[in-house]
Amino acid sequence: MAPQFFFPGSLRQLLVVLLKLTLSCAAPAKTTDGTLCTARGPASYVLVFTGHWSPQTFPKQYPLFRPPAQWSKLIAVTHNAQFRLWQEGAPASQGAQSFAEEGVTAEVVKEAREARKWRAVGSMYRTPGIPTGTGHSSTELLLQPRNPQLSLMVKVIPSPDWFVGIDSLNLCEHNDWRQEVTLDLRPFDAGTDSGFTFSSPNFPTNPPENITQITSQNPNHPANSFFYPRLSELPPLATIRLTRQDRSPVRHNSLSNHIQPHDTTPKRFSETPLDCEVSLWSSWGLCLGSCSKGGMRHRTRYILLRPANSGIPCPELEEQAECRPRNCPEKH
Repeated sequence: MAPQFFFPGSLRQLLVVLLKLTLSCAAPAKTTDGTLCTARGPASYVLVFTGHWSPQTFPKQYPLFRPPAQWSKLIAVTHNAQFRLWQEGAPASQGAQSFAEEGVTAEVVKEAREARKWRAVGSMYRTPGIPTGTGHSSTELLLQPRNPQLSLMVKVIPSPDWFVGIDSLNLCEHNDWRQEVTLDLRPFDAGTDSGFTFSSPNFPTNPPENITQITSQNPNHPANSFFYPRLSELPPLATIRLTRQDRSPVRHNSLSNHIQPHDTTPKRFSETPLDCEVSLWSSWGLCLGSCSKGGMRHRTRYILLRPANSGIPCPELEEQAECRPRNCPEKH
């Protein structure tokens, strides 16, 4: 076929491809359920993170020093369905791992900036850490229809690789933005560090496991700091509240914006009872006294975990019994 007949057809195909690409870039973002966010314009929110980690709600192995119970900085990302900061049941990314283990945000920021190149990520936000287990941090968020989802993480300090967070929360409902959202947060294990307790040493999980939620009975091991077999589920470790504003933020700083919340009244939860835990009995000791005159022998056990919040008290730690002939030391 002569070039003059082939060129117009190729040009038409090229124009069709360019038109489809332009339309796909301009199209509204699809949410996780397949619907489109067709809201007119952006939406501004105030995000308030509240920690509820106290000795009353989580008395087992509650960290009091070196370091005491506290929260890392909060890192949040606005994005669409093409990006995941973290996901339950999936392996942690390098960024999620470094943040869950050490509270370092450099890798998370790097991953989000890379995703921003293909417009999968809108903005990133950080708030300061909270030096106690109970307290507040907050920031303003600006979400665009193209990136209507919100994901965030806050590390539990101290812990091996535990965190609380939100995965791909969609704040756009078809043609409008949600007015207010409140979510209770419970702990997750990033699956990259092996440890049952808050103060467990750094021992990498090899090979790494998927991100899983920590529950009152999972991991099902008495050493687990969140192991409360009497509870059907753990109390909320923290809460996130998102409130839409009528105005846009006056000044937008995506990495250091911080606002004090208006309502700082602590949320009340019922106390979690912690039952006493004791060791196994020691071996019986030698007889004290003459066997023929009713000599006695003793054994002991010790407290592994003291009770709290009206939990079952500790049993007797010493027991004695009358000697029998086979328990008496032989005479030489």
